[in-house]
Amino acid sequence: MTSAAADRVAGANALALLAENVIFSCGWRRRAIAFGSGAVGALAMPPFAMFPAMILPMSVAVWLIDGSADKGDARHAMAGLRMAFEAGWWIGFGYFVAGLWWIGSACLVDADKFLWALPLGVLLLPATLAFFPAFGFALARLLWLPGPLRVLALALGLGLSEWMRGIVLTGFPWNDLGMTLGVNLALAQLASIIGLHGLTFLSVAIFATPATLWSLGERRTFPAPTIFAAFALTLIAGYGAVRLMAPPSETVSGAKLRIVQPNVSQGESFAPGNADAILQRYFALSTRSADGKSDAGRGATHLIWPESAFPFILSRNARAMGEIADFLSGGATLITGAARLDTDGDGDPVYFNSIEILDRRGLARQRYDKHHLVPFGEYLPFERWLDRVGITQFIQFPGGFSAGSGPRALQIPSLPETMPMICYEAIFPTEIGDVFSGAPRPRWMLNLTDDAWFGLTPGPYQHYAQARLRAIELGLPLVRAANSGRSGVFDGLGREIAVAPLGVEAVLDFALPEPLPPTWQSRFGSLGAALIALALLLVCLIARRKA
Repeated sequence: MTSAAADRVAGANALALLAENVIFSCGWRRRAIAFGSGAVGALAMPPFAMFPAMILPMSVAVWLIDGSADKGDARHAMAGLRMAFEAGWWIGFGYFVAGLWWIGSACLVDADKFLWALPLGVLLLPATLAFFPAFGFALARLLWLPGPLRVLALALGLGLSEWMRGIVLTGFPWNDLGMTLGVNLALAQLASIIGLHGLTFLSVAIFATPATLWSLGERRTFPAPTIFAAFALTLIAGYGAVRLMAPPSETVSGAKLRIVQPNVSQGESFAPGNADAILQRYFALSTRSADGKSDAGRGATHLIWPESAFPFILSRNARAMGEIADFLSGGATLITGAARLDTDGDGDPVYFNSIEILDRRGLARQRYDKHHLVPFGEYLPFERWLDRVGITQFIQFPGGFSAGSGPRALQIPSLPETMPMICYEAIFPTEIGDVFSGAPRPRWMLNLTDDAWFGLTPGPYQHYAQARLRAIELGLPLVRAANSGRSGVFDGLGREIAVAPLGVEAVLDFALPEPLPPTWQSRFGSLGAALIALALLLVCLIARRKA
């Protein structure tokens, strides 16, 4: 035997031994393997975006489910399901703890009130979210079969559980496994056909395939499935590369937009005593071009300020409204995030997290109210019970914010119709598509957010990447204004036209790109992902029948 052949055999033996050690693990050792591999998978998300890191948790997932095999009778079948469910929970717990720990930063903004909630954000939320991959593992176990096709059962189980995660209890699809492909601009282009959920099915199948290189009890390699997965990944990258060869998008004539990123700390932005200083800060930045030179605001037709721009109710502050109207006397239009106060049918006050439009004549009639609110951040679930024990939402309005009427297009003077999104509304692909039902297609998207809650952590990077994927899915330009960053402008391919770093004061000047022709995803929504799920299910059922 040659030296090279001997090395290959030794490598195969070592890797087979690794797989068998995972398969036959039990107790806390099994849980530690699952938790650790899930944590490694978080490296596939921004800001690291190391998508090959997902190979480890997906391969370990296959081996852990292999280790939950039953012996055919009902008692062992239920034991196998419980083992698979538990393994999925521990992988999910590791993945969400490592990927979402930064949520605890919000508890430190007003630490004297919310420090007690730090363990809830860092541990309880990941522990709750982990039930979704646990369900996915159990579903995969029901469809499990020997051989390489078992990775398709895992892809179906986790793909459906991730889809559910974006819907159940208002949904929280943050760091969906499909973002493993979605964080890479070339690989993400396939989302224009199959959307985020389609990327999830493919991500799991592709990155789990290396687990099939070694068969239990044997010391030889089975490279064909992995070669096929690598080929599929190459095709996806090739499709994206061809799409990205398109020339720069045309721009809307006569519109010069300016994003203001003030980088106001969260403590400052909610302190009423800082109201005048914050407003003057916005004025000063709005009269500064992107190169740092003062142009008295004459270079922009539209100014865009981020979510929660003021520590007061803008529409009820006559002085601030007057100062803004004077500032806009040159003819510019302001698009800004602001809290809004209204009354319900009984005359009681109702607060909204809104996008307001102003010009030199004051507030426009057009506005948008955020409809998908953040639980515990903007409203308190089960308020009647939680309020009794002193638990409140982070935003201190009586009763929290109320939800708006739903996604809809917004008319802004001298600009094409836009689809507005506030904060994490940009991470929900199915909701964004609803706006197209029976209505003309908007020509761009606007996302105002305030990520200063989470400081210089991975959170703002993850939010930025997920918002960008909406542009790719729908072929629409996206304009994103974030208080502390990252602000940015994308064309319909997700290419950056302008971007401001995280944690700095910045101004972005740009011309609004024109939209691309409607994508498959914008025409048919989740149909592409549903067809992939159906195909996976049929293959698994047919293979099990033959087996």
